[in-house]
Amino acid sequence: RTMQGHTHDVLSVSFSPDGSQIASGSGDNTIRIWNAHTGKEIREPLRGHTYWVRSVSFSPDGKRLASASGDGTVRLWDVETGQRIGQPLQGHTRSVFCVAFSPDGNRIVSGSHDATLRLWDAHTGQAIGEPLWGHSNYVSSVAFSPDGKHIASGSGDHTIRLWDAETGQPVGDPLQGHDSSVWSVAYSPDGARIVSGSDDMTIRIWDAQTRQTVLGPLQGHENEVTSVAFSPDGKYVVSGSYDRRIRIWDAQTGQTV
Repeated sequence: RTMQGHTHDVLSVSFSPDGSQIASGSGDNTIRIWNAHTGKEIREPLRGHTYWVRSVSFSPDGKRLASASGDGTVRLWDVETGQRIGQPLQGHTRSVFCVAFSPDGNRIVSGSHDATLRLWDAHTGQAIGEPLWGHSNYVSSVAFSPDGKHIASGSGDHTIRLWDAETGQPVGDPLQGHDSSVWSVAYSPDGARIVSGSDDMTIRIWDAQTRQTVLGPLQGHENEVTSVAFSPDGKYVVSGSYDRRIRIWDAQTGQTV
C-alpha cells in the first residue's frame, strides 16, 4: 500500500502504539496521519512548523504526537483532533533533528544541530533542567531505555552517549567505535543492548551496562546506515540505508537473515 499526499521528502514515520495509525513528517513542513489499515488520511495535514518536520513520535497512550523541526522547535499535537497543544517548545538554537516520548509519557527528549539534548515536561511543555551537553556535534537520534531511566543519543561526533534521564547527567564514557556520524540508535526491548547505525556503513550492537561493542561492526550496506531498530522480541535488528536496501540481522550472531 502506498500513501501519497506529501509534496516533499518524507523524513520520519511512526506507528501509533495500537498499530491503527501512522504519522509522517515531511520536508513540506507538515505532518500527516494515516489509517494504517486503509492507507487513507484521517484528517487534514497538521500545520504549524515553518520548516522541515524531521521527526515524529506518538505518546505511549497514542493520544498525543510530538514533532521536531528544522525551525528549531518541538510541537505537541492532539491526535484525535489534529489541533496543536500549547505553544511550541522552544530552547534549542538550531534545527531539532529527533524527538521521543518517555515510556510513561510524562517527558519528551529532543536532540538538535546545536549539539544538545533537552528534556521537556510532556504535559506543560516546560523545559526540565538545563540542556544536556557532552556531544561535540549535532545530535541525530535519541531513545529512552524501556524502563525510562536512561537516554541514548547518537551524534555527528561519531559517538553514542548515555544519560541519566532524571538528572540529565552523562552515564560513563561515550560509546566509541564508529568512524563517522551515528545516525540512529535504539534500545532492545529488555534494555540490555543498544543498536547503532552510522555513516561508516556499519551497524554495532552494544552492551548498555558495559558500553562495549558486543557485535560488529556489522558490514553489508554499501552506503550510510540511516535507521536501525530491534524487533519486538529482541531477536533481530533491521537497518535501512542510502544504498536503498533494508537488511535484517540476527541480534545474537550478527549474521544477515
